[in-house]
Amino acid sequence: MLVGALALAGCGTTEDPAETGNDDAGASGPVTFKDARGKEVTLQKPATKVVSLEWGETEMLVSLGVQPIGAADIKGYGTWNTASKLDGSVKDVGTRGEPSVDSIAALQPDLIIMVNDSAQLAPQAEKIAPVLVTKGSDASRNLDRMRDDFNLIATAVGKQAEAKKILDDFDKTLADGRKKIADAGNAGKSFAIADGWKEGSTVNIRMFGQGALVSQLGIQLGLKNAWNGKVDEAWGLGQTDVEGVNVLKDVDLHFFYNASDGDDVFAQGLAGNAIWDSLSFVQKKQLHKMPDGIWTFGGPASCEQYIEQLVKVYAP
Repeated sequence: MLVGALALAGCGTTEDPAETGNDDAGASGPVTFKDARGKEVTLQKPATKVVSLEWGETEMLVSLGVQPIGAADIKGYGTWNTASKLDGSVKDVGTRGEPSVDSIAALQPDLIIMVNDSAQLAPQAEKIAPVLVTKGSDASRNLDRMRDDFNLIATAVGKQAEAKKILDDFDKTLADGRKKIADAGNAGKSFAIADGWKEGSTVNIRMFGQGALVSQLGIQLGLKNAWNGKVDEAWGLGQTDVEGVNVLKDVDLHFFYNASDGDDVFAQGLAGNAIWDSLSFVQKKQLHKMPDGIWTFGGPASCEQYIEQLVKVYAP
């Protein structure tokens, strides 16, 4: 039973992709859509007072020209996601893990957006306002899933035309990047993507497998993800350690990682580690820290930021 917070988890599911409706919805007419739960939701008009409980969905809203009235973990969003900036009017409604029911209710939203991991909590949230549940991630089809989530949100807020333009621009960015990499003679070259954290003296490394969203960007650019270790079905992520990374032997491989919170375990925690220092991509200085604030689980705007960085390396 919920008293003051919604306990939201952080993984995905493998339900059928969401469907959107009312492609010609205007600024004031009713809007009907089917979300990732398979539930049909009808709004009397496109939502304008939206609360978003996940960073990727917050980014999607803002890139469509809709500032939410409330969002989860605004400070963290500003650290990890710079693609679509929140303005100062947006109210913080608590953490992504435990957003505050009272804070959300006080804003009197006309729509609450959450990811599918949290769908079991939607009935409680629906006591406040209609709920839109996105897929959030699906390692079997993550780029198409991202497009589906984006279009679903666009339908709910009456921004289908804007969504089409943004996705058309995204597809062009991807195609242009693929051509640049091919023209540079680097099609088929290897990459690996990770983030990490330290527990005591142990560095834990989270690898992005074939189906992770940003891995799919690299693959669609004509590159090859060298990591084939075990990953989860929703996010395409797998955990290992420095010994596990030792399988990345390709001399052409470039290794990309994120450390937007300032805790750079790759540059600091692994410094002087014999296994790490022996890896070809470390010795050849093919280790790349991504610029702070490029979110690896975002929408088209974050994806374009990531594409830009990959193209800089493979088509300098």
